[in-house]
Amino acid sequence: MNKKRFSDFGLSVEITRALTELGYETPTEVQSKVLPVALEKKDLVVKSQTGSGKTASFGIPLCEMVEWEENKPQALVLTPTRELAVQVKEDITNIGRFKRIKAAAVYGKSPFHRQKLELNQKTHVVAGTPGRVLDHIEKGTFPLDKLNYLVIDEADEMLNMGFIEQVEAIIKELPADRVTLTFSATLPEDVESLCHKYMKDPVNIEVKAKGVTTDKIDHSVIQVEEKDKFSLLTDVTTVENPDSCIIFCRTKENVDKVCDELFDKGYPVDKIHGGMNQEARFEVMDEFKRGEFRYLVATDVAARGIDVERISHVINYDLPLEKESYVHRTGRTGRAGNSGKAITFITPYEDKFLEEIEAYIGFTIAEVQAPSKDQVEMAASAFEEKLNQVPDIKSDKSERLNKEIMKLYFNGGKKKKLRAVDFVGTIAKIEGVNAEDIGIITIQENLTYVDILNGKGPLVLQAMKTTTVKGKKLKVHEARN
Repeated sequence: MNKKRFSDFGLSVEITRALTELGYETPTEVQSKVLPVALEKKDLVVKSQTGSGKTASFGIPLCEMVEWEENKPQALVLTPTRELAVQVKEDITNIGRFKRIKAAAVYGKSPFHRQKLELNQKTHVVAGTPGRVLDHIEKGTFPLDKLNYLVIDEADEMLNMGFIEQVEAIIKELPADRVTLTFSATLPEDVESLCHKYMKDPVNIEVKAKGVTTDKIDHSVIQVEEKDKFSLLTDVTTVENPDSCIIFCRTKENVDKVCDELFDKGYPVDKIHGGMNQEARFEVMDEFKRGEFRYLVATDVAARGIDVERISHVINYDLPLEKESYVHRTGRTGRAGNSGKAITFITPYEDKFLEEIEAYIGFTIAEVQAPSKDQVEMAASAFEEKLNQVPDIKSDKSERLNKEIMKLYFNGGKKKKLRAVDFVGTIAKIEGVNAEDIGIITIQENLTYVDILNGKGPLVLQAMKTTTVKGKKLKVHEARN
């Protein structure tokens, strides 16, 4: 039976409050099944489609179970992509906001020394890609002696991307006495054998893949010659007139070409692929999430780590050659109970790949005709009108959480022998402020950041201008970042 509220799980006041402010009202099916078992610290193998609320299903128990007082990492979440590592870090930070849970993301193509400094500070949860996590472990910059929880997220994608050996190498370094949770949209043999090898009597949970069936997603294919694909794309988007659409291509060259051609036609469009640097990829994703543009052209690198609500359409401009990729791509729409459309273009020589996909998902995808000239002409004016609309910028789900938080900067840190308890002790003595008003504290060599919650920031800022910390007078101002 589906539990009706998060308060039914016996969660702490801090976690419950964060979930309420994030707008998490009723648990999804996977959350209802995973939370009680995870909170009992049992190993778990969860088969559930992307978009079903998996991150919160492990994020909530991790935030509940880690001990704030412990400075070394207690939980590791392995993800196949950098985008997903950052997404997990953000979700953990939001869920653990009022418990002051500190999460870090470590991944390649990002300065190692900066991550090393972050891991050297108080960190409760680390989310990262296998290569970079292993790098930190081998160089001794990721302490493992307090690690109690391991989450392997998107395990099937780890296998597809060739990470499974690195995942095994990491597991061998971790304390044997730990809780392990594995999440996967599909369970290939290699993933199953990994689970049996390194997990203790895991509880198996399967949430039926509603998103792969026609329950929430309307699947269709359109036959087309390669040379006519772009013309078909403009016709389909004109008739469908999507609110938010991801167009998937197989190669970064195709992504560049399709994006440029759509841009020339006046589409609000941008792109993401593995050839772009990480900062550019994050920037594009943030803008897409906010709704600053409606069409995103992407390679499969973007099929993971895109947690964008209300994507109305996914268009497979190029048919994916791997059947699993079809599930992951189309799973970007029809999320969180919304409906969506998945339209796939198929050329005359791709029937074999389509048959594999259909065998894998368990149903035949309906073939539909390309839009007629009349349909396109009838839809053109509404399409043009929407093209010229000013975008309705969506607020980030953490904005409500952050609006009453002020981050303060102090010009003293480890070199002045300052610790988190020194700041807590001092700030909690200010009249009208208590320990619950103090959020995440980040202490670096020569500076410290302190989050002040509940709208008490201005009060604390004013008071700390004339108050010492551990007998030391520090400069204090509102942090700019």
